[in-house]
Amino acid sequence: MKIKFCGAAHTVTGSQHLLEINGKKILLDCGMYQGKREEAYDINRHFLFDPKELHCVILSHAHIDHAGNLPMLSAEGFKGSIYTTPATRDLCSLMLLDSAFIQEKDIEFVNKRRAKKHQPAFKPLYTIEDAKTVLGLFKTVSYDNEFFIDGLGDEVKVKFYDAGHILGSAQIVLEFKNNGKPFKLGFTGDLGRKNLPILKDPEFMGDVDYLLCESTYGGLYHEPADQIEKGLLNTISEALKLNGKIIVPSFSVGRTQELIYEISKLNASGKLPKFQVYVDSPLSVNATAIFKLHPECFDEETYNLIASGVNVFGLDNVKYIKDVEESKKLNTSKQSCMIISASGMCEAGRILHHLANNIGNSKNTIMIIGYMAENTLGRQLIKASDKQNYKVKIYGEEYTVKAKIKVLNAFSAHSDSGETLEYLKKFDKNRLKKLFLVHGESPQPENLMTILKSNGFKNIEIPSKGQEFELV
Repeated sequence: MKIKFCGAAHTVTGSQHLLEINGKKILLDCGMYQGKREEAYDINRHFLFDPKELHCVILSHAHIDHAGNLPMLSAEGFKGSIYTTPATRDLCSLMLLDSAFIQEKDIEFVNKRRAKKHQPAFKPLYTIEDAKTVLGLFKTVSYDNEFFIDGLGDEVKVKFYDAGHILGSAQIVLEFKNNGKPFKLGFTGDLGRKNLPILKDPEFMGDVDYLLCESTYGGLYHEPADQIEKGLLNTISEALKLNGKIIVPSFSVGRTQELIYEISKLNASGKLPKFQVYVDSPLSVNATAIFKLHPECFDEETYNLIASGVNVFGLDNVKYIKDVEESKKLNTSKQSCMIISASGMCEAGRILHHLANNIGNSKNTIMIIGYMAENTLGRQLIKASDKQNYKVKIYGEEYTVKAKIKVLNAFSAHSDSGETLEYLKKFDKNRLKKLFLVHGESPQPENLMTILKSNGFKNIEIPSKGQEFELV
């Protein structure tokens, strides 16, 4: 058996891990790399394997950095099945089409500027038709139900465990035989946290022989999840006093719903006066509808709130916007309000227009509630939080950051150093033959490795992109 790391190695985007078991090639995740536009475009168009040779894809969850390059995989000749949970499939039906639509529209906008400069035009990575085609390859299996991969008989058995990261997110365990010996390989996907809004806590996948573990916050610690309310209350109250706008770059799936959930609780409890909230993302609107279809993923607190009559996905002061003209009107509005928009890392979509129109006003606040990868505009905004007259580029134009930058990391849906260690301590160290740390930017995987070694873990690897390992 072999494993090849084709993405999310020394970075947090583009998750792709290629397994070869008894001659069959299985891909864990097919994420889109996000970063500098031209570099990302080139990386996403060129796989480190032949898509036509893949037997299947097993998908951990719907976030674009884990699922976003599936249409390109299909366009390059992949015809196998894509296994995932029902909620992930439903979310992908929105997110992949939305990703294609945004690419087409953003490329159209950028190419108008490039044409004026007599520069060659870009092409979208993939089209809406490509996204529609790949959705026909999905097959769904619920948590904790073992299944066999079509066409492989009983060679490989798979099981999904709740990762507690976003709706439908799964940890993956594959059980197989290598030279007659039984082995288990586990993949955490993105590992969630205890006590996050809406979702159940991550469940333990059981002991395995090989483990791929995310390391996004490998050496860092979040504020406790129960500090979400305090940070949100302080940030919103301060912005309302200044009569400013609060601009929130947010992932359409997971983070937007969690934020609305927390605001709804604050409104319902009387801790926060009602103020206008706009969710300006067609994908967020549709994703929220999908959340309502999957109560099997909700934790007990969410069930109890719903039972008590709280609309956890929005009160009457929350307006969901789909229409482009309504979105444009927000740019000229003088009303103090919150605008939640995508994309979460500020790399595409309507959030760019809201930032361009509001970043230069010191009364306004840009509230960061999610991870911002290296080389993204979101990461640049975090850097601006402690600097004067910091400049960023939006659609090629330079803007001085005068708005306040508030980072609320208690919202993070990724486990931090202590939470990851707590989870990994459940494994039998003597059985664990190899532990691979993926999905992390340096120095976080290295920091996590140091922590793990000091706690008795051995045989830890931080693979590089393209690196292969024999697993025996």
